[in-house]
Amino acid sequence: MNQAQFPIEQIRAKFPALNRTVDGSPLIYFDGPGGTQMVEDAANRMMMYISNGMANLHGTFATSIATDQLLDDTRAAVADLLGCEAREVAFGPNMTTLAFAIARSLASLINEGDEIVVTELDHRANVDPWLTLARDCGAEVKFIEVNPETYTLNLENLENVITAKTKLVAAGMSSNVTGTVSDVAKISARAREVGALMFVDAVHAVPHIPIDFKEIGCDVLLCSGYKFFGPHVGIAAIRADLFEKLPIYKLEPAPGEIPFKLETGTQNHEGIAGLAGAIQFIESLGEGATRRERLVSGVETIDMYESMLGQEIESFLRGLAGVKLYRALSGPRTPTFAFTIEGRNSREVCRWFADKHQLCIADGDFYASTMANKLGVNKDGGWIRVGLAPYNTLEEIEVFKQGMLELLASKVGV
Repeated sequence: MNQAQFPIEQIRAKFPALNRTVDGSPLIYFDGPGGTQMVEDAANRMMMYISNGMANLHGTFATSIATDQLLDDTRAAVADLLGCEAREVAFGPNMTTLAFAIARSLASLINEGDEIVVTELDHRANVDPWLTLARDCGAEVKFIEVNPETYTLNLENLENVITAKTKLVAAGMSSNVTGTVSDVAKISARAREVGALMFVDAVHAVPHIPIDFKEIGCDVLLCSGYKFFGPHVGIAAIRADLFEKLPIYKLEPAPGEIPFKLETGTQNHEGIAGLAGAIQFIESLGEGATRRERLVSGVETIDMYESMLGQEIESFLRGLAGVKLYRALSGPRTPTFAFTIEGRNSREVCRWFADKHQLCIADGDFYASTMANKLGVNKDGGWIRVGLAPYNTLEEIEVFKQGMLELLASKVGV
């Protein structure tokens, strides 16, 4: 796909934040992995809900009935996005909070001497809830290692890592640092062989990769709306028969049936309205007879465009002396580029890009601290990360390229 075939101007017109300027120049948002900008479809849905009367659930009056319907409709939209059933979808504040809540509910199912498997590649939101569970229950923790040369998970010896003693496995579908797309279906299959539960972090994957919950074969999949053009709403897709058995910590009078039993307290109803708008935007980019088909097609359209942009950045960064790109040479990857510059402090580099070129570029370990420690990137402030979204352009990439050349010719960050 080339830029002429992608409706970039129509898409950019849907993101009001792109109109913001600093010192007379437009901001360039290269921080998609940390959170995308919100599409107007989402903002409009939020304001529509707020303006038409907010209410709590299960009442007899009009605004309460409308709020019930809103949650039902958005649940169905999320189910089509993820390839699961609507009754398997629960909302929460964010992915991390949902993961900790689910981990706490599993305490009665994990015994001393059991094993829990996590990965060295993952964001800590898909590591620490399970480490905490292991600590509380006396379970052993094992790691699927990341290959420090390819930035991919070592899946060749899964039989030795995931064993008959394994009760829970957690892996991310895509790294928010390296962009590596891991074969979570293969990991899930091994987990099923030994009767272990499988948890997938799809936060970074959903904006770039069509998700099929059933095809992956996992038990729980977690993601967040603010990573795919919506508001801050966490999502958990939980296999129905497991969901029904989970002993969730909840208030006594609160609903005990799925999916409501995980939605402790009053939810962010206006955020859930916005979530529906974000999904509507993705659907508008696709084709097909059903919403599920249009959503898969929409994500594929985004992926094709972002891949084209990503090739420009990748080939440029690989050709720069003194720049180390932490990215696999092949295989499926998202448009996420983490790199370091020899002898430069990452924080100072990102500050310079913000001040000189209004480029929103992030630095740090991005909560992938296990991998950051293993690869030794923290001594100079961690990684510098550029991540793309469908509202980015080749012209913005040219600004980044010229900025990098200017930076490398300077003493910034030394």
